[in-house]
Amino acid sequence: MKRSVTSKQAPKAAVPTQRATVREGRPFPLGATWDGLGVNFAIFSANATKVELCLFDNDGETEIERVELPEYTDEVWHGYLPEARPGTVYGFRVYGPYEPDAGHRFNHNKLLIDPYAKQLVGNLQWGPELFGYQLDSPDKDLSFDERDSARLVPKCRVIDPAFTWGNERRPMVPWDRTIFYEAHVKGFTRLNPHVPEDERGTFAGLAHRRVAEYLRSLGVTSIELLPTHAFVDDSYLVEKGLVNYWGYNSIAFFAPAPRYLHSPFVNEFKEMVNQFHSAGLEVILDVVYNHTAEGNELGPTLSLKGIDNSSYYRLLPDNKRYYINDTGTGNTVNLSHQRVLQMVADSLRYWAQEMRVDGFRFDLATILAREPYGFDEGGGFLDACRQDPILSSVKLIAEPWDIGPGGYQVGQFPPGWAEWNDKFRDTVRSYWKGDGGVMPEFAKRISGSGDLFNKRGRKPWASVNFITAHDGFNLNDLVSYNDKHNEANGEENRDGHSNNHSWNHGVEGPTDDAEIVEMRERQKRNLLATLLLSQGTPMLLAGDEFGHTQGGNNNAYAQDNEISWLEWDKIKPEGRDLMEFVRKLIAVRRAYPILHRGRFLTGEHNPELDVKDITWISPAGSEMTQENWMDGNAKCFGMVLDGRAQPTGIKKRGDDATILIIANSHYDVVNFTLPEVPEGKRWFCLIDTNAPKRTDIPVFEFGHEFAVTARSLLVFVLSMDDRQPRNLREAIGAILDIAERPMASTIA
Repeated sequence: MKRSVTSKQAPKAAVPTQRATVREGRPFPLGATWDGLGVNFAIFSANATKVELCLFDNDGETEIERVELPEYTDEVWHGYLPEARPGTVYGFRVYGPYEPDAGHRFNHNKLLIDPYAKQLVGNLQWGPELFGYQLDSPDKDLSFDERDSARLVPKCRVIDPAFTWGNERRPMVPWDRTIFYEAHVKGFTRLNPHVPEDERGTFAGLAHRRVAEYLRSLGVTSIELLPTHAFVDDSYLVEKGLVNYWGYNSIAFFAPAPRYLHSPFVNEFKEMVNQFHSAGLEVILDVVYNHTAEGNELGPTLSLKGIDNSSYYRLLPDNKRYYINDTGTGNTVNLSHQRVLQMVADSLRYWAQEMRVDGFRFDLATILAREPYGFDEGGGFLDACRQDPILSSVKLIAEPWDIGPGGYQVGQFPPGWAEWNDKFRDTVRSYWKGDGGVMPEFAKRISGSGDLFNKRGRKPWASVNFITAHDGFNLNDLVSYNDKHNEANGEENRDGHSNNHSWNHGVEGPTDDAEIVEMRERQKRNLLATLLLSQGTPMLLAGDEFGHTQGGNNNAYAQDNEISWLEWDKIKPEGRDLMEFVRKLIAVRRAYPILHRGRFLTGEHNPELDVKDITWISPAGSEMTQENWMDGNAKCFGMVLDGRAQPTGIKKRGDDATILIIANSHYDVVNFTLPEVPEGKRWFCLIDTNAPKRTDIPVFEFGHEFAVTARSLLVFVLSMDDRQPRNLREAIGAILDIAERPMASTIA
């Protein structure tokens, strides 16, 4: 049955219309723009027949007036209200055909959120009025619902963007020195006693000086925040008493999530950015442009669906009633449409220019680069980013996969982009778990994944290395559980990944067994050392540095509680020790640029000095042979990084150092002969995951047979007997300083 409704009749609600003075205005910029005298409203819709601007009281509770936008230019409806001011609360009603089979779902009874709204008022309340069709109709979405949804929908608020930035300067951290720290706005401060209680869990809480002090003391350079765009709690979660904690359910790409605002003003977000920048820290936003909270044909009508469904979403070509679902969430935003692409690009520029964030991590980025014929690294979105003077100057990070056809594209994004490298995650986890035959793959990953990224002038930093992220086990649970434990999610533990490459070391979950506890702590150090000393850009998950646990939940997307919140006042002694160890690792990484080179390691020989930039060493102290690599039982090897092999013109201070990293994932001790060194030089041991609190720097001669502890990692640096290079003294000084003076309380 095909239902066609042209919604031109007058609304039934007794609301005054056209009382305000309205002028023609301009079709740009889109959204609501305050010019000091009034507000211009502009909204794109190629297929609407009429658009009404609905004005509300300050709380968004009562609709007080409707104004028909008088002009339609280049598929943009627009009008100017000279009486309007910042603080004006509004929404839209859009008229047009209700023809689901043709892809049109206009229903003027549904109040719609402006796609360009800079602030939202109120939260979404679920009810049958939200749906453009009658929920109980046998025709489902082919039916037409006449109930008004205004009481349930968040409203939009006109803002005054004025803000005094003071002496704020973007940190502009070079890619090769970047260390990401992935955190959740609420979870990071919700339980922190140093942050005022009423500010915890908000942008104001993150702006507290203790937060920046802590991150600086740790050594990271850039905080990467889980979604901060306004988002919706899914109805099925609300019915179970849960919420969408992570926030991957966007509904407004320009508005900060109201739940994270302590004050009534969006400038609170700017204050947070200002605080981080003053501390030299970058702010990276995790953004979700691949889908919205409106779902599929049975989802609610909240914004884009009611404004111009057939333009904003990808629909099945042969049956436009249904949506292409490459995201797994019901719908896919249509970035092949020039106006939709404009909306996303405008949003990114708004956050980069007006809010001054330093970069973006794109959720399911493959979708953004997919045209109707498939993934295209020369597609509209990627081209738009590449040529834009603003977007091309900030950090762009892709999550290079989705569930659509050809959805896995790790290493295939164009120059200028960095990518999450899940091959690094899975391989490093498998290696330290003790899986056989992993060593050759492990060597590729820790040396920068050149097999994936070494092309077209891309650099090692293009590989964003991570062991853990918000999705999946965190570090503590990775070494404490064999299986996921997601019962709290209410899905009978069916959700979340089952292939985690995790290992509980003999007991599932918490234990008092001292031997198991010690082994788990060493494995954490092994994993963190691998992450922070590998070539590429490391990303640390908030809480991993002190052993935060989620109780085995590897899909805590709905857990807005102690499962996800960082419990700063419950950090155990071993957690504080781990925190100090992370600081040591970052100190060593920063002291030796050879650990974050600007060029890929290739094994190329420098004939003048008779050295190679990387040499793989067997436990016998000699260079690895093909037979060594093919030995499925081999689980211990060394990697020598020789900075002398780099061209002189690109070297930085400390870049000419020689570093030896030994990794042993075997269950027993392996005797390792330290490789040959030039006459008069020796090996200084900087890091030993089996002795994390060591305050001295042991020195070893060439040929020394070092007993490498089972499941441990070591870092040596080559130096003269009595003339240590300056960078070595600095690294040793940093390590000794950490060992002798525990980290200031800061936030923890």
